[in-house]
Amino acid sequence: MKKEFTLQLSPQEAYDPIIFQEVILKKAGLPVDSTDVVARQVKRSIDARGRNVKVNIQAELFVKETPPAMLDHRPEYKNIGNEDPIIIVGAGPAGLFAALRAIELGVKPIVIERGKDVRSRRRDLAAINKDHVVNPDSNYCFGEGGAGTYSDGKLYTRSKKRGDIRRIMEIFVAHGATEEILVDAHPHIGTNKLPKLVEDLRESIRQFGGEVLFDTRVEDFILEGNEMKGVVTQHGDKITGIGVILATGHSARDIFYLLHKKEITIEAKPFALGVRIEHSQNLIDSIQYHCGLDRGPYLPASAYSLVHQTEFKKKQRGVFSFCMCPGGFIVPSATAPGELVVNGMSPSRRDGKFANSGIVASVELEDLPEYQKFGPLAAMEFQADIEKKAWMYGGKTQAAPAQRMVDFVEKRVSSNLLDTSYQPGLNSVEMRDVLPDFISERLAMAFKAFGQKMKGYYTNDSQLIGLESRTSSPVRIPRDRESFEHVQIKRLYPCGEGAGYAGGIVSAAMDGERCAERLIEAYVK
Repeated sequence: MKKEFTLQLSPQEAYDPIIFQEVILKKAGLPVDSTDVVARQVKRSIDARGRNVKVNIQAELFVKETPPAMLDHRPEYKNIGNEDPIIIVGAGPAGLFAALRAIELGVKPIVIERGKDVRSRRRDLAAINKDHVVNPDSNYCFGEGGAGTYSDGKLYTRSKKRGDIRRIMEIFVAHGATEEILVDAHPHIGTNKLPKLVEDLRESIRQFGGEVLFDTRVEDFILEGNEMKGVVTQHGDKITGIGVILATGHSARDIFYLLHKKEITIEAKPFALGVRIEHSQNLIDSIQYHCGLDRGPYLPASAYSLVHQTEFKKKQRGVFSFCMCPGGFIVPSATAPGELVVNGMSPSRRDGKFANSGIVASVELEDLPEYQKFGPLAAMEFQADIEKKAWMYGGKTQAAPAQRMVDFVEKRVSSNLLDTSYQPGLNSVEMRDVLPDFISERLAMAFKAFGQKMKGYYTNDSQLIGLESRTSSPVRIPRDRESFEHVQIKRLYPCGEGAGYAGGIVSAAMDGERCAERLIEAYVK
């Protein structure tokens, strides 16, 4: 027998498995020492709006019945090693899930990745953090698993396609993720656990006949008329296939340059730019959970989401939090020497002493009149120039320019900076010298407004660490709304964040699957 419950519980009742089982049994009118019963949570979300934090739970109780598996979708792969291939450029979530979907549909994928496998990437990440050396092919953005592998592993998406989302989540679980990601309203795998999961995704591709090529950078396209036939690597190797899924991520500037050089249609795209803010996690917990400086043993590290509309020189633009990392740390995310970019990440337990979040302002193309000469690369060239400037102000290393929050708003250089999770170090500067005025003025307005929404947020016990600039791709590679094929070049399927059609791990994975489906439907007979 199965019973279903919708409950509002205390954190202890929700997160202590023994107490949770007792609560469910009492609700069901059964003795707490009942045997042959299994209680499990199906959905869980935290409600911190009142003085006492509550946890909303959807639960199931099975009495004298074995609970069914929580996975509805177990992909069925068959060996496709002898089939004609499709080419997938990029082994981030869009590329990996495109490859797995192709295998399900009976087509061989060849995945081409400029960076290293997920474990070998670690040496290059250590070199950035400790020696300030940036490998342009292997870093926090490039390499197996893409940017998401070493930047937190958030699986939350605003997409309304719930069935597709569930499918992606279940594929993650089938490859080693915990079933908790099927339960939590804001699921998160964790930087420490993602590498093994990414390895398992890759091994599924190889096990069933697909190919994954590392240290292989695409430097040219093979075109016949208006059809894409394949790619040329840095070694001069030509790899051809039925079609090409281009899933290179939001930082592959060389690919955008190549497309432009080949006169393949691309478009400048608005994005967002700002800084990363770091507070103590205890402070954010005390604001969000109304709990003093100790959230207790049950509640997870608290998060926040903020947005404020600003007006500067008669133009309205939003300022918003981006990729908030509870209990996390800030990492250097440059993809070339001579630039400074930061991002945030959290381990699975989110047990660090700092909370960080991007706080960014929208950048519209009309904000960049002096860059219009670059045509479709206008926003990208602006982004690159600000990153170079941040590198200069950081001291021409991977040390980041920084300033305390109130000092920034009140226009004074901080006499000293706070402890930080950012390993390469900080350099105290006037961040208004790094950021253009249409960004810095909007951030200053927003910080004061955020302090009204979250009492205690606006404080000099927090600091701006710059530069947060890789929020999304500054270029869109346009495609047909129905076929997903490039508007000009046949057999080319722009995909994921780098093409401007996703934002985050889950939406990129979903887009990868859809691109594989459309390509195969159109060209595989």
